[in-house]
Amino acid sequence: MTLNLATLYEAVARVVPDRPAVTCGAVTRTYAELDRRANRLAAHLVKAGVEPGRHVGVYLLNSVEYVEVMLACFKARAVPININYRYVENELLYLFEDAQLHTVVVGTDHAPRVAALAGRATHLRHVLVVGDEPEPVAWDERLTGAGYEKALAAWPGDRGPRTDLTEDDRFVLYTGGTTGMPKGVVWRHEDFFFAALLGANPYGEPHTSVSEVTQAAQAGTPLTYLIAMPLMHGAASYTLFMGLLGGAHIVLLRTFDPMEALREIERHRVQIVGLVGDAQARPLAEALREHGGEFDLASLFVIGSGGAILSRSTQEALQERLPNIMVRNSFGASESGADGTIVVGEDGLMRLQPSPSVRVVDEDLADVAPGGGQLGRLARSGHVPLAYFNDPDRTRATFPVIDGVRWVVLGDVAEVEADGTIVVHGRGSGCINSGGEKVFPEEVEQALKGHPAVMDALVAGVPDERFGHRVGAVVEPRPGHADLDPEELRLHCRSLLAGYKVPATIRIVERVLRSPSGKADYGWAKRVVAAGTS
Repeated sequence: MTLNLATLYEAVARVVPDRPAVTCGAVTRTYAELDRRANRLAAHLVKAGVEPGRHVGVYLLNSVEYVEVMLACFKARAVPININYRYVENELLYLFEDAQLHTVVVGTDHAPRVAALAGRATHLRHVLVVGDEPEPVAWDERLTGAGYEKALAAWPGDRGPRTDLTEDDRFVLYTGGTTGMPKGVVWRHEDFFFAALLGANPYGEPHTSVSEVTQAAQAGTPLTYLIAMPLMHGAASYTLFMGLLGGAHIVLLRTFDPMEALREIERHRVQIVGLVGDAQARPLAEALREHGGEFDLASLFVIGSGGAILSRSTQEALQERLPNIMVRNSFGASESGADGTIVVGEDGLMRLQPSPSVRVVDEDLADVAPGGGQLGRLARSGHVPLAYFNDPDRTRATFPVIDGVRWVVLGDVAEVEADGTIVVHGRGSGCINSGGEKVFPEEVEQALKGHPAVMDALVAGVPDERFGHRVGAVVEPRPGHADLDPEELRLHCRSLLAGYKVPATIRIVERVLRSPSGKADYGWAKRVVAAGTS
């Protein structure tokens, strides 16, 4: 057996068959039930022409079916492709074509969107619809299709067709990042297991064999995770499979609702909550402030954020309501996996502890010297992705091969302090050059969100004749603070930041726009701050 996600899950399911594996709402599947249903779906996909290496789009809200589809794809040596359910038609068509989707599994709510573009999706051949269609959908005549449950019922046996699964099988994770069209990050299963899942052992040495994984899954009392983030987000897939390969019970929120999160924590005795940045953590902190005393949350001991960094003020708000928990900022990317834990200091800087796998390098991939204040980019070697799918130019820039060693060089600008600690300044693509001074949006956003009347904020550059660009900010006030004065925010920022970093333009909006995964939409922020001044 190999370090393949399907074989690893199957091994865990054999040793803990009756444990609950995944719960979403009123539906729970044990490890054995999930395995059997995934086998049946894998058999259906193979019969529908999904050959090894072909891409299957997963266009679903969080659900047990989402997990079944991912496992079924792995079993069939197919590649599940995560689809952002907020995309409009032109964005969807781009993804369908770029990923060369052969099959899509879609919920009834989104089936009309797929039907509308199916005639222009040149690779699409098969559609599976989850749930009862609210009204008939006219599908393109080229397509075959079926209802999800009927497809599973057509395979009465519990085993699907077996293929030779290997550690080299692919997993492609589409990431939209903060700008531009989505890109498909191509992982080998083994590299994903070590880099993103930390060898199914996040608090110790990575497991290196199937037997180590199964022994650990059997040992002790199983953990219960609540995944509040959408499964189409890379950080959610990390948490999902790290939990499943550890024999944990995964509780999913179909869509994020802070009160529902509190109810599920109490109902299932959840110990670990995974969410995405302030976009989810701030509403959760507000729900705790107003209603926390109505729930028994004694089981909870970790709230972790992936995909976006929690501001210091949000961490403090969570720990004020839940003083016995640990709040963790997991730092990573779709292109690199899980890179470590970020600590936001009192100075507002984001610090990443030294790691053998994570480095700061210059343009020649030489290590940046500690303590010199030199800026470089985060990079790692070893278990890293192979490429961006269907994009050789970006692949060469992001995944260079030097002397036979694969690297990933990220867009995050960083420096190394004298003790080896890495200070992460933010995405270089978002850096604002104001009169020759570099301003990283994340630092200004941290300062703005430290104001008690601010719920959320994004920072982007505003064109300026004298300085080239000035700092602009879009701010969402907390409820009851719609009359928030921009000058009050500037005074607050001046106590924390150098003058050239203080926003010259502040637009107060009803709601800051983010993706469903909580990532910043800096294109939107630039348009809003350019629309006027305040």
